[in-house]
Amino acid sequence: MVESKVARRYARSLLVLAQERNLTEKVFADMQLVAKTCEQSADLVALLRNPIINTDKKEAILKAVFGPHIDPLTFAFMELMARKGRESYLYGIAVEFISTYKTSIGIQTAYVTSAVPLDATTREQVLEIIRKTKGSKVELIEKVDKELLGGFILRVGDEQFDASISKKLHQLKNQFDDNLYVREI
Repeated sequence: MVESKVARRYARSLLVLAQERNLTEKVFADMQLVAKTCEQSADLVALLRNPIINTDKKEAILKAVFGPHIDPLTFAFMELMARKGRESYLYGIAVEFISTYKTSIGIQTAYVTSAVPLDATTREQVLEIIRKTKGSKVELIEKVDKELLGGFILRVGDEQFDASISKKLHQLKNQFDDNLYVREI
């Protein structure tokens, strides 16, 4: 909870700074790179969270990993995080920045989990339904979960629509458990 609050505050500050300097798109791309790198490298995240490793070493590693690939503003922000002892929040800040940026330009992220990958027609139908109901641009993130058996789960913001076979089977099981039949003696 505290980590997400800190990440949200720093992400908003970075977004405001990027907007003031007309570098929003560049910083957005940089934060996507940071998030992707952290997702792919658990060692980097562990290193950033390790209190034993000194700040200078962490700054040198950040410079080696990200320095040649990101805007100087983004790197200056990362150095500031390291100097303030907040480098462990870097991944969370990147994720929050991406989310805040998308919200600021009117893009909603929808998550669809299905038993099999969606085909192009189904994907377009899902996107069209979301566009009509939410009235905004939509980014669709797909996930395959064989446990669903069939159907899908769609989540947009804090709303969720569960049309999975596993949920229907669970509901059916509950109905059988609530057996209202009383045998006469």
